Amino acid sequence: MLKKIFKIKEDLALGEKYWRGRWSIATLFAIVVALELSTPSEYLFGYLYTGPILMANSRLSRLGKLQITLVAALLTLLNLVLPYGERIALATVANRAIAVMALGVTGYLSDRNQQYEEAIALTKAQLQSQQQLASIREDFVSTLSHDLKTPMLGAIETIKAFKQAKFGDVTSTQQKVLETMTRSHKMTLQLVETMLDVYRNDTEGLKLQLAPVNLVTLAEEVIATLIDLSAARRVYINISYGESDFRRSLWVKGDAVQLQRVFVNLLTNGINHSPRGGKVEVVMEFYSSYHIVKVIDSGLGITAEELPHLFDRFYQGNGDRQAKGSGLGLYLSRQIIDAHDGIIWAENKLPHGALFGFRLPAIPEK
Repeated sequence: MLKKIFKIKEDLALGEKYWRGRWSIATLFAIVVALELSTPSEYLFGYLYTGPILMANSRLSRLGKLQITLVAALLTLLNLVLPYGERIALATVANRAIAVMALGVTGYLSDRNQQYEEAIALTKAQLQSQQQLASIREDFVSTLSHDLKTPMLGAIETIKAFKQAKFGDVTSTQQKVLETMTRSHKMTLQLVETMLDVYRNDTEGLKLQLAPVNLVTLAEEVIATLIDLSAARRVYINISYGESDFRRSLWVKGDAVQLQRVFVNLLTNGINHSPRGGKVEVVMEFYSSYHIVKVIDSGLGITAEELPHLFDRFYQGNGDRQAKGSGLGLYLSRQIIDAHDGIIWAENKLPHGALFGFRLPAIPEK
């Protein structure tokens, strides 16, 4: 009952505001009409009609605004013969015509301005709604990821116990199955940790433990950890040094753990998108002021539509590349490289394949 009473009061208040607006427009209009028709035709007050037209912009419908504008134009022309009916000079007629055009332009621009304001308000409401949805999704992802991490760690430890024959003898076939289960659970755990890191970086910022790091050593360590994955997909990984055939160090000031994750994300991406029997090449390029790392796969490449969005959060793409992930690995890599004052990019590698590269500021060799 109370809700109905409040609703009635609200409707009455809106109605009172509506009629008060109409009354003020009518009052102003009447004053202008009185001024216009009480003066000789050579004196022009028609421009004062812009007041009621502008007031009608926020208080009347488009039809109401059109009616106000047309009536104002008609009264401006009517003053040529009212109230005196005397002979009118050509200059006076031209002056009245200009006033009518000005009133028409005022009404048109006033209506367009209101449409723009309504469009802006609608866009703001949509953006606010999208931001709220994004916030809800981020909170949900963070909570879910945190809750998944503990049981995943427990499952990995249980499988490890089975592999160590703590619950009885394990055959070679069972060992292979347990290895597959362990690898699968570790990949899932890595995804969960990536989701947590992305959420933490977005909310708190990426905190780096900076120290001299050799990118070549990091690349070699990551490649060693991905041997099983590359062997399962029959993809060969190779390291080269640009125009030089000799191994050399690429020293940067960075967080070794975070940069290692960039290598893991880019190499895993290259392995997953290369065909069986394909190759992933890691190119390490040395320069005096910066170093460049390129990861080149032998897959189908990147479509023009995908290219601008590859490092966006949750973007998975719609192309024909074989594997699809969470859309977070490349986004996290961009976060890490940006935090190191570096640049990360992607491009197609003709005649086929894709290139993912990053550049970091160099420091003197150790």
